[in-house]
This record gives sequence, C-alpha cells and structure tokens, in this order.
Amino acid sequence: MFPSSVRPARLLLCVGVAAGAFSVGPATAFARADNASALSWRACSDDPSVQCATLRAPLDYDRPHGASVSLFVARSPATDPAHRIGSLFMNFGGPGASIADFLQAFGSDGFPALNQRFDIIGMDPRGVGQSTPSIDCKTNQETTGIYSEPFITPFNVNVGALIAKDSRYIARCIALNDGILAHVSTANVARDMDLLRRALGEQKLNYFGFSYGTFLGATYASLFPRNYRAMVLDGPLDANGYINAPMQGLVEQTAGFERALGRFFQACAANQTACLGFGGSDPWDAYDSLIERANASPLPAAGYTPDPRPVKGDDVIAAAVVPMYAKQLWPLLAQALSAAQAGDGTLIRALTDEFFYARDPDTGQYGPGSDLYFTIGASEQRYTRDLGVYLEAGDDAWGTFDHFYFNTGYVELNYGLYPIHDGDAYYGPFRVPGSSPTPLVVATTYDPATTYRGALRLVRDLGNARLLTMRGDGHTAYNNGSPDCIDRAIETYLNTLAQPPAGTSCRQNIPFTQPLQAQQKAQSLAAPQLQHLVGLHARPQIR
Repeated sequence: MFPSSVRPARLLLCVGVAAGAFSVGPATAFARADNASALSWRACSDDPSVQCATLRAPLDYDRPHGASVSLFVARSPATDPAHRIGSLFMNFGGPGASIADFLQAFGSDGFPALNQRFDIIGMDPRGVGQSTPSIDCKTNQETTGIYSEPFITPFNVNVGALIAKDSRYIARCIALNDGILAHVSTANVARDMDLLRRALGEQKLNYFGFSYGTFLGATYASLFPRNYRAMVLDGPLDANGYINAPMQGLVEQTAGFERALGRFFQACAANQTACLGFGGSDPWDAYDSLIERANASPLPAAGYTPDPRPVKGDDVIAAAVVPMYAKQLWPLLAQALSAAQAGDGTLIRALTDEFFYARDPDTGQYGPGSDLYFTIGASEQRYTRDLGVYLEAGDDAWGTFDHFYFNTGYVELNYGLYPIHDGDAYYGPFRVPGSSPTPLVVATTYDPATTYRGALRLVRDLGNARLLTMRGDGHTAYNNGSPDCIDRAIETYLNTLAQPPAGTSCRQNIPFTQPLQAQQKAQSLAAPQLQHLVGLHARPQIR
C-alpha cells in the first residue's frame, strides 16, 4: 500500500508464464564479458568504511549486449573480517524502496549484528533511487497520483473524470520515463542480483528481504535455487497472489489495515493515558465522528508551517495509514487524534503529507515513491482491462471497509489502463526444491500490509520453507520488539544456518506509552521529528 515499503502498495494479463521463463545463458554471457571491470569501489559516506560502486546490467536480458542500466550499489564491509561469512544482500521492499542511501547514512550502525560477519550489500533496483535511469513521474501525489484525494466513493465517482485523471497520470509517467518502464519487473531485478553476485566473486549470496522484498526473494529462489546460501523473508506477501491475483491481494491487505486500526482503538480504550484521552471508552466512534466533523468543517492546521492547509475527513483517514506500519508510532497517532479532537489538525496534516510519500517541507515537491510503486507493479501484475470490474470492486470496497476502502477497487483502474508490460516477468511457480537451502519466512500475526495468512500461503507454495511467527503488530518483525526471540533466531540462522524449531512463536514487546514530551502541545513536534520517527520504519508500500 499501500506499497508493501514495506506499500504498501501492484500488471496486465497479456504476458503468459512462458514469456516470463528465464534462461541463464544471456545473463551469464554478459557477466563474463564485464566481470573483470564490473565494480570499482569508492568512498561515498561520512562513514569511511562504506563504499559505493555502479554495475552495468542489460536493460533487456534477451539482448545482453544492447542498451544497459546502471545499478547503484552500496556496501558496508563486515566489521569482523576475520570471521566474515560472505555478502548479505538486503532489500527494503516497496516496490521502489531504496537501501543504498540507508547504508550511506548509517553504515555499520544500520544493522550491527548482521554487519559483524557479513558485508551488507544494498543494490538500488533498476529504476529506483540512485540507479539510472530512475523513475519519477514528477507529479503531485495528493491530486494526481494513484492515491489522490478526494478518495473515490460510489457517491462521488465520475467515471469519465476518473478515466481522464488516470490516463493523464499514466501518460505523464510514460513521457518522462520511457525506455525503462518495460524492463523493471521483479524477475529482472532478481537477474540483476545474480549478476551482482558474480561481479562480487561470490559463489552464493545471502539474502534478507522485507515486505515486497520477500517477493523478490521468492522470485530469486525460484529462478536461481542453487545460488544462495541463506534467505530471510520478513513481512512476506503471498507471491503467487501478488502477481497473478493482485485485486484479491489488495482486498486482503485492506482488511489487514482495518484490523490494525481496530487494534489501535482497542489499545486506546484500554489505556486512555497512552491515548491522551482520545475517544474515552469508544475511540472507534470518536474517530468516525472526527472524520464527519472534518468533512463538515475542516480543522485548522496552522501549526504545521510547511503545509498549513486545513484538514478534511480524507486527511484524517490518510493520517492513520503510516502509524499502522509500526506500533512505535501509535503514540504519535494518539497525539494527532487528541489534538484534532481539541480542534488542532497540525499533526494530522503532517501525517497525511507523510502518507503521500514524504512531501518535502522545504520545496513542496513530492517524492517518486508512489510512482515507483505503481509503475513497477503495473509492469508485471495481472490486471483486467474490463472497466466494470474496477467500478464494481470500488463499490464493494466502500461497502466493506469503513476507512481504507480507497486502497482497492477504483484506484486499481490505473493498472487496468497501463499499457506497458515487461515480457520477461516471472509468474511462477514460486517453489524451492528440497535440494536448495530452506528459506526462513518471518511473519507477524497482525501485520497490516502483508497479512499473516498470505505468509502461510507463501510457505505452502515454496514447499521447502520454515515459518517463524511473531505475535504482535506492525509491518515486519526484525528489530521490532522481539530481540531475544525473533532477532536472535534470524541472526543465528544467517550465521550458522540453524533454523528455529518448527512452530516457533515469539511475542512482541512494545508497550503502548507516551514519551515524556507528549504532554506538550502537539504543535511542539517539529516536522524533522516526525520524519525521523517515520523514517525508522521504511514501508514501503507493500509499502
């Protein structure tokens, strides 16, 4: 979703499974031709140990000596080189999340336990981040992008206007990014990963993927089952459903966000101190009443100086999305709702801007996150071109989901209208042979973006996989409230290949409490503070 960047987070039906089949021949030929000078490392961070390089890869693996893309790679070398195991590739999901800039910013402080015995490798996927060409439709996500306001309902839908808006957005994306859009499938990123593995001189890679990054991992394991040593898939999505039945997947994801919001309301009712008094014994009704109130008379948000526009009902809904990704952000949502109930929409406006992909408070520009999520997903997911399907699905979503209905149905018409498809996409089967290393699939029971039952489907389909469960909230499990169980099991597996016992279940321990400064006025929370809190939990999108 809402890209799974864990977003949240989405391709058309004209490409068959046979067209997605991959032969390693062309990629191997390309790698062999360029391996000697494939990577030239340079310092690229305030942390002197962090290095960066670029790797040339075929734009089209069917034409290995034709046009190319430049993949940006960051590396944080193992801090205990005497006991180094190898390279650990990481992916934050999205589709469209960058990881190279994370390594440049945090170096060995980003994942210290993992970085001890592994070189952490962050490759920005083709079209993403510092890889070139990079995708950016340069549009106002709030008025033109796929999740634009006002959110469409059966009461305000204008079919002609909706088609026109979506068509303009798609045309702009194509005009600004033509050439790369037909080659950004997940399967091509998996092929890039294998090319990078060879360029690094690694016989086998290790992989840790979050959210949509688990789809990349499942794709890599299916295409290259002998080329990895260990694989962790955290916050996993149903790989087959994501690419072959995306509309059903978004219905299930939307239900996950509704469930997560309900758990937040439950926590608020049980702990009014942490919730700053919002809603009393019935926060759910208080939230719905706040939406109605903001629709009738928008709430002032003058305290958020980068964007002081008044807050409408759709903004109140959008503001709840990002905090569902991390239980650590529940207190922030409580602050926003408590202030809004008192008539101040400042924090609601800040959270809404964050939902629309981190609108830059200095320039007013929107980042390309939603563009990446859409164009990468739309290049491979199987969507119908039948307009009636989207209109019916939108009506059903509005009737079924009280708050996050806009994540499915009408919004997916963008995908049905999108004319560009990657002929080298891979549609399954997503299966790991028994002779390959067993991936560790780590799932959270109340994950809003990638549901627990989707994880169960992935484990079933992979066949050779081990499930590790965290009983808790938020998107993804590592470094998310279970250091002695989840984190230790993942780190032990990566270091030694020892899997946790079958059926292992861990409890998350993140109390719902307010920080000391929460007693101050909501306006005192500056935008940089908000961005820091949200930035700790890359979405993602599916996001």
